[in-house]
Amino acid sequence: MKKTLLLIATCIGSMTMAQDCSDLFISEYVEGWSNNKAIELYNPTDADIDLSQYIIVRYSNGSTSATPANAVALIGTIPSLGTHVGVIEKLDQAGTGQEAPVWDSLQARADQFYCPEYNVSNAFYWNGNDVVVLAKGSIGDILNAELIDMFGKLGEDPGVAWTSDFPYTGAGDEVTKDHSMIRKASILGGVTNLPSFFDPLEEYDSIPAVVDIGGQLYGNWFSLGEHTCDCATLGFSEEISNAPVRVFPNPSTAEFDVSGVATYNTLVVLNSLGQEVRRMENNTKSVVSFDFSGRRGVYFVKMSAIDGSTITKRVIVK
Repeated sequence: MKKTLLLIATCIGSMTMAQDCSDLFISEYVEGWSNNKAIELYNPTDADIDLSQYIIVRYSNGSTSATPANAVALIGTIPSLGTHVGVIEKLDQAGTGQEAPVWDSLQARADQFYCPEYNVSNAFYWNGNDVVVLAKGSIGDILNAELIDMFGKLGEDPGVAWTSDFPYTGAGDEVTKDHSMIRKASILGGVTNLPSFFDPLEEYDSIPAVVDIGGQLYGNWFSLGEHTCDCATLGFSEEISNAPVRVFPNPSTAEFDVSGVATYNTLVVLNSLGQEVRRMENNTKSVVSFDFSGRRGVYFVKMSAIDGSTITKRVIVK
């Protein structure tokens, strides 16, 4: 039985996941400074999905109800094992306040821009304390839309943001404000039932949305546009099924190995800003080791074969 938004607003239960790898889910949530807001959706299935069937709905500050002004219809098609990055449409470089422009580096990650006018749709105007819902249906009939995934807990106002403590008391570090939340690779579907608590670090890894390097601020959203998910090992992708690459341990405290890479002659490790930090050429090994002692953060191992095929894996160094 499908879970409608009306039903989840009136019942509390344990967290329930959608059937594994059967529908879209939220793979990354970006709540950056000012108007740097974005959401990434992942298609774990073996077929393209028409996004016009789906809507994003924002429930602000503990609200359990929404109107069409809180929702927006999605646009485009998302390919099998692909992503769709939606970014708030604030593009006027002369804009200030609520009209401040999205940083160029985040604009470059967008597949589609949404919600240019707050009074028409405020679905993308979230802060670290708003619930964001992915649903299947129309903005004119929100209550009967089918719940596909949910970030946060409907009806709960955490104050400034949800924090790292669980169960939630508001005493931990703020991890949903001025942060990007990246869905863990082990998550295979969306949340389709209202959880008793929202533990943001149970299903997501949290990284600062903006980082300071030498006094210069950079957007920390290199991870947008690619998502690592265990659904990809089910044989949907010929490239992936023929090359079962694995990173372990992940997360790592220092050293990690990348296995199944004998056919990839070039391995490049990038940080969360897209900067190259390690490179290996002319590789013939099936297992390659990296030592990142003293380095903490999110990294991406991009592997390239002679025939031009590539695969990217994410690793977290704690």
